[in-house]
Amino acid sequence: MENIQGIVNDIIKWMQDRVEEANCRGLVFGLSGGIDSAVVAKLAKIAFPDNSLGIIMPCHSNIEDEEHSMIVADALDLEVLKVDLSKTFDTLLDTVRDNNSHDLAVSNVKPRLRMTALYYFAQKNNYLVVGTGNKSEFTLGYFTKHGDSGVDIFPIADFVKSEVRELAKYLNIPDIIITKPPSAGLWEGQTDEEEMGMTYRDLDNYIKTGEAPDDVKKKIEKLNRLTSHKRRMPLMFKR
Repeated sequence: MENIQGIVNDIIKWMQDRVEEANCRGLVFGLSGGIDSAVVAKLAKIAFPDNSLGIIMPCHSNIEDEEHSMIVADALDLEVLKVDLSKTFDTLLDTVRDNNSHDLAVSNVKPRLRMTALYYFAQKNNYLVVGTGNKSEFTLGYFTKHGDSGVDIFPIADFVKSEVRELAKYLNIPDIIITKPPSAGLWEGQTDEEEMGMTYRDLDNYIKTGEAPDDVKKKIEKLNRLTSHKRRMPLMFKR
């Protein structure tokens, strides 16, 4: 990206303006140990040095994710809280689950619980909730409706994954975070690219140029069409 410092400055100013117009004091966000949340955390910390809060929310998660979250927190001198949602997750599933449980429906409980936790701390502190979604994920609908999409602002949603990596390098995010395989952490060993069925390289190139192998192009366009409902407000009947 050209003029990356100018882009960073614009994002920070935009975040500050959104908080001011909402009459809030700062920002809260989930800290997952991944590159997207790390970039958002650094931008938030610059925008609100004394009013940025990262929440680590394990939910039967890989311990490495928490370790990487703490690496980011330490590198940024960021205030963090840990909220273990594992028991909450178990209790909810014990209440609603039947013999025909759907694996993806179960997995999507996790981001929806995290959304609820983030809004608890947002209201408690008069903060806005910051989302960590990027343009690559939004194009495919690769996010949980009313889960990780349930936020107040999306500062990096106009940047594809490769551009998020550029931002991460510029912002001095630890290398271990930049180089790890992207994962939503929905289950053990899960990776974004394996679940999406394509590489971020092909996806990003299609978003920026319209070019991709035919099979990838068809898949992107199909997923974009099928997930359009996830990128809009709920439809309302009008008289």
